[in-house]
Amino acid sequence: MDIGIGFAIGIIVACLVLLWILFYFVPVGLWFSALVSGVRVSLIQLILMRWRRVPPRIIVQALIEGTKAGLTLYRNDLEAHLLAGGNVPKVVHALVSAQKANIPLDFRMATAIDLAGRDVYEAVQMSVIPKVINTPPVTAVAKDGIQLIAKARVTVRANIKQLVGGAGEETVLARVGEGIVSSIGSSDSHKQVLENPDSISKVVLNKGLDAGTAFEILSIDIADIDIGRNIGAVLQIDQANADKNIAQAKAEERRAMAVATEQEMRAKAQEMRAKVIEAEAQVPLAMAEALRNGNLGVMDYYQLKNVQADTSMRDSIANRGGDAPSSIEG
Repeated sequence: MDIGIGFAIGIIVACLVLLWILFYFVPVGLWFSALVSGVRVSLIQLILMRWRRVPPRIIVQALIEGTKAGLTLYRNDLEAHLLAGGNVPKVVHALVSAQKANIPLDFRMATAIDLAGRDVYEAVQMSVIPKVINTPPVTAVAKDGIQLIAKARVTVRANIKQLVGGAGEETVLARVGEGIVSSIGSSDSHKQVLENPDSISKVVLNKGLDAGTAFEILSIDIADIDIGRNIGAVLQIDQANADKNIAQAKAEERRAMAVATEQEMRAKAQEMRAKVIEAEAQVPLAMAEALRNGNLGVMDYYQLKNVQADTSMRDSIANRGGDAPSSIEG
């Protein structure tokens, strides 16, 4: 009795497993949903999708959505896009949204945009509802040297034809920032920019900054302008400090040259003093030689000594007379 019950339970389990395998490889429910939705897909095609590792549910739901929206989609094209790594549901959503919004978008273009790494459904939505991009603070300097910090809001719309190979938001922001810097830099005064901020928008918008990008710029609005530093005054201060440092360096150079010249003159004076001392040392020798040779007499020698004594006395009297007033004052 127990053996019979166990055998019956085994048969039931085996039947359940077989039914699960059958319904997995033969999605009857999915085939019936496609049939009542007007999509012609055979059970054999669904089974072959399983063997090709293609999820049948994604393909069938995409075909149902496209058929209900009045689109003509082919199973082979959807399978090929899915096997290529594309996002089939987003492509179909984008095609349906584009048809409702009267945006020209075919299946080939949509799959190319999707495989390029862009969100094709978001691009279609951006074509219907433009997107506002806030630029980071852009710093520029007017001709009068005043720094201005501007923030802009760029309203863009996706350009479906340029999504493949077109530049992204970073390029648009970079070009807008460059245009703002150029416009402020060409202004004679920062007051002109503060009085007419819309002039920046007009100048930047007329430059055609959206060329070669995946977006179409609709408007550029200056949201905020702040006054920064006085760059002109800072540059003048830096220039004055640089000139002062240069002048100090030149003065230090002249002082060093003067010190060197003074030391050189002192060395020359010492040299000349040494020569004088050497010459004075030769005088007694010359006088002795003159006495020895008879060129100088004894009386002449004594007269010379008297003259030297008189000269020394006069010098001492003169020096004493020059020091007298200072001693009296003391």
